[in-house]
Amino acid sequence: MDWQRAILGDRLRPVLEDQIDALHAAAERYDVLDLGRVGIRGWSAGGYLAAGAVLHRPDVFHAAVAGAPPTDRRLYNAYWEERYLGHPDVQPDNYERSSLIPYADKLTRPLMLVHGLADDNVAPANTLRFSAALLAAGRPHTVLPLSGVGHLVAREGVADNLLQLELDFLKKSLGGEERSAP
Repeated sequence: MDWQRAILGDRLRPVLEDQIDALHAAAERYDVLDLGRVGIRGWSAGGYLAAGAVLHRPDVFHAAVAGAPPTDRRLYNAYWEERYLGHPDVQPDNYERSSLIPYADKLTRPLMLVHGLADDNVAPANTLRFSAALLAAGRPHTVLPLSGVGHLVAREGVADNLLQLELDFLKKSLGGEERSAP
């Protein structure tokens, strides 16, 4: 119940701050973690968090892979959004604050957007609109559309290759080694 109250009116910042607290706690416990090279990846709500992390906290997160992110909260399931953000006509500021598109001009870190074009949960329009906003703001980013893929990437040969592409992107973005092409 406390968590539900914490995200009322803002679907991103309380979650992002929680992740930062967890990252710093892990770094205090494990000195092998390099806080100068932090990547984040996620899918759906996790993809939203990953993209939001490099937009709003580039001082902490240095690269992101965001899969199927609901970047425009007005395009997502009304039941979930109105539960935490209210009705968009009554509380439009909550939707503006929680959407990523208005902040596209803040991107300064490497970002890969991935979306299944057959996604019936998070509409691909979320990624397409966000990419268009990033392009309009002159912010470089990578987009990987997945033809014939829905919200979950589970097909053998796609899921494993996608994971490798994400890993290569993060390694390259954070100064690690890429694998050589077969």
